[in-house]
Formats: sequence, C-alpha cells, structure tokens
Amino acid sequence: MLEIRNITIQTHKGRTLINNLSFVLNKNDKIAIIGEEGNGKSTLLKAIINPNLIQDYVSIQGDINKNGYQCGYLSQTLDLSWNDTELFEFIVKKKPSEGLDPSYYNDISKVVECLSKVDFDSSLLFENRLMESFSGGEKVKIQLAKILYEQPDILLLDEPTNDLDLKTLIWLEEFIKEIDRPVLFITHDEVLLENTANGILHLEQLKRKTSPVWNFEHCGYIEYCERRNYNIQRTNRIASKEKAEYEKQLERYRQIYQRVDHELNSVSRQNPHGGQLLKKKMRSVKALGKRLEDKELTHKIEPEEAIEIFFDECTVNRNKIILDLELPKLQVDDRTLCKDIRLLVKGNEHIVLIGQNGTGKTTLLKHILQLLQNRKDITVGYLPQNYGDLLPTDISPVEFLLKNQEYEMKSKIQSYLGSLKFTSDEMEHKIKQLSYGQRCKVMLIHLVINQFNVLLLDEPTRNLSPLSNPVIRKIFGDFGGCIISISHDRKFIDEVCDTVYEISNQSFIKMD
Repeated sequence: MLEIRNITIQTHKGRTLINNLSFVLNKNDKIAIIGEEGNGKSTLLKAIINPNLIQDYVSIQGDINKNGYQCGYLSQTLDLSWNDTELFEFIVKKKPSEGLDPSYYNDISKVVECLSKVDFDSSLLFENRLMESFSGGEKVKIQLAKILYEQPDILLLDEPTNDLDLKTLIWLEEFIKEIDRPVLFITHDEVLLENTANGILHLEQLKRKTSPVWNFEHCGYIEYCERRNYNIQRTNRIASKEKAEYEKQLERYRQIYQRVDHELNSVSRQNPHGGQLLKKKMRSVKALGKRLEDKELTHKIEPEEAIEIFFDECTVNRNKIILDLELPKLQVDDRTLCKDIRLLVKGNEHIVLIGQNGTGKTTLLKHILQLLQNRKDITVGYLPQNYGDLLPTDISPVEFLLKNQEYEMKSKIQSYLGSLKFTSDEMEHKIKQLSYGQRCKVMLIHLVINQFNVLLLDEPTRNLSPLSNPVIRKIFGDFGGCIISISHDRKFIDEVCDTVYEISNQSFIKMD
C-alpha cells in the first residue's frame, strides 16, 4: 500500500539522519518505528504525509509512493491554533481558520460514530467545550476520531502514548490491534509495542551519530530484540576473537621484522654489497606487514542505547522516616482532587502513584517536594514531567550540570554525557536545541552527580526510547535510596516499584 524507496534524509547542516531506506507497508501491517531521540522517526512520518512539512530543516531524496491511498496523521502535539475550536468543529474542519459550512451538520451521526469508535463520550459534542479544555488523553482520542472521520486508508501515529494514563493506554492497544487498516507508529511504551507491533523499523545513529543505519523486520518487538541481541553478541564474540588473533599475528610479525632487520644490519656492516637474500626476505616481511595493516576486522557493535551511568552508594537507613503525610484534602484553587491522603514512606522504599490524568498525582508530588526539599537529614532530587521547571534552556548541558560543582567535575560530566551518546557539539548546544529525550538524560545525570538519596520522579521514562528504558529502569531499580514516583509505564511500575498507590474518585488507595 505504501512504498518507501531509497529515501535519504539529510539536515541542512550536512548530517544524514536516514540513508537509503526502503520498505513496504502492507494491508495488515502494524509497524512500529523505534530508535533513540533525534534519529529522524518523526521526520520520516512527516515526509510521508507531506515533504513540505520538513523542508525548513532537512532535504529528502528518494521515492514515497502512496499508490493513491490516503494517510491519516496524528502529530506528536496538537497545534495550539485549534485551542479555541469547539469539539464538533475540530472534527469536521480541515483547518482552524475555515468557516463552518452548514452542510457539516448533516454529518453529526457520522461524527458520533467516530467518537464511539475511540471510546469517547459523544454527548460532549453539545456542551460547547473548547479543545484546550480537554486532557492530553482526551485530545488523543478526539484526534483519532477526526482521522477516522476523514476515512484514511493508512494511519500514521507519532507518539500517541505520551499523555495517556494506564486505562487509556490499554484502550489504545486494542484500537491499534483491532483497526482494519495498516498503522505506522512511534511509541516509547514497550508493553504497547509488545502487544501491537507485527513489524519493526529501527533507525539508528552509530559511531557518535556519524553512521546512520536502519533495519526492517516483519516480527514482533520481543522477537526483534532477541534477534538483535543475539546478533550483537555473536558479532562482538567474532570481533573479540579476530582481534586476539590479529594481535598474535602482529606480535609474530614484529618479532620476524626485528630479527630480519638485525640480521640485515649485521651483514651490511660486514659486506655492504652482500645480503641480497636477506633484502628479499625483508621485502616479503614488509609485504606481510602491509597485508596485516590492510586486513579488515569485524568491528564490535556498541548499541546506541548502551548507557554507562549509575548511582554510587546512595542509601538510606531502612527504618528512617522519609515522609509521614496526613493530608485531609488535596486542592487546586477551589477544586478538590483527593481526600484523606495517608502516606508513610520509610528508608529505601520505591513507591509509585498511578491514576487517570487530572486526578492530582503531579500536584501531590509537588506538595511532597515542598515538604522534603529543606530537610537537613536527607538530600532530595526532583525530575519534573515538564523539564523546563528546573532546566534552563539558554545554557548548555555542561553549564547546567556544572552548577554547584567544582570545575574539576567538567571532564566527568563530559564523560557522562558521552556515555549517553551526546556528541561534543551537543554537549555545548543550548538545551533548547536538544530533544526531550536528551533533556531527560541531562536531568538523569544531574540526579547522579548530586548523589541525592531521595528521588521524586514524575514520569521518568516518558521521553526515552523503548531500547533505552530497560537500562534506565535497572538504574532506578538498583538505586539504594528512596524513590517516590509517578508513572504510566507498566514495566517501570513492575520492575522498579515496591508499592503502588492509586488516586481514583478523590480517594487515595494502596494497591495490593
């Protein structure tokens, strides 16, 4: 249905994001695009929709053949120009500035049907609510309803899971699995990948982002990861064996060269015209050296998601009271979010708050931060959902991380950034030029170098690739201090957290 042939995408600064990519999206395909931040995933989707969307920052070569099929596109964020548009108008209009043709009202039953297909309350059509009033998860459903209203043949979804709570995530899985048309999508959620994708397109940037490579396989996500890990391990074993054998050959060559050279020098001193046989032998030795020099060896694969960073011994006495909270009412302005909150956290507990969007999880975490941040007996690190709350955008990562640190820490900070695959240029870029995944990694390094023993984390894995997330989960899982977190990431909840609390219907509930 959709044919991509020999697509190369290059930034105007000369960096190649995607090189000579070819693949076909067929009728029953649910293909996930994976890869680290900045590898061109969203750019590829935009190129398929309309190459003009990306012409300001990249050039593109190759062929995109839609074969007459129409694509429906869910962007990563909803254009703010739609904020003042009512729900019905948003679904039926092509653009916000378009007038509402009376004929659109003939489609009310069709709009209701599209909303029901995405599990959205169609009675809200008649409440005159503006798009800006809906939650992130509601906006995703509304945008999907708009796409279905347009009756596309192919769906292109760019990170639809970013603002979804657990309930909506599970719904989205079923939507992708059940819809009767091909889907090409980007997501960071591993469980959704495992449960929906029947093919994987992996975009990578190896060798410090100088070597773009891609791989396309028709298989599930777990099988793809298993095959990939096997191939990496096999290649690296071969590379180690070849290198060891090469070193032996090189050492034998050096010994032969030194012996022949010594013999040749001795003969030349005694008889300047002699030693023709030895000279011929030396030519053979040098030819051997040239062959060794030109020999191509298998190179070890350093996966792009490899992360070499960890917390040192950050520990808390297991009986120490970190938080003893009794809060009769959690409010924002005059609105009550939750009642009768009782939360006792000790020592190195790892707890997580779950619940639907808008129930007050982030508000509660910020309240806990206010209670803990001035304590003298603990040190508290905070990773907000909105990195801009703590991360200035007009300085470089190195400048931010050096704050309150000795200047001698600069080389260690650069080493940490390098281990997270930042190029030397990116280390000195202003933070506003970095992707959200890279900003998250800067915040992670901030937590590590300050050696906090209590971490407050608001959706710590939401902007990281599915291949990086297992490493990040292990880092937090091994953390010897206390973690109080919010997450919709089912693997993070299972692998990192000891205790789960849910906020639901204004109640604070400890889950069994």
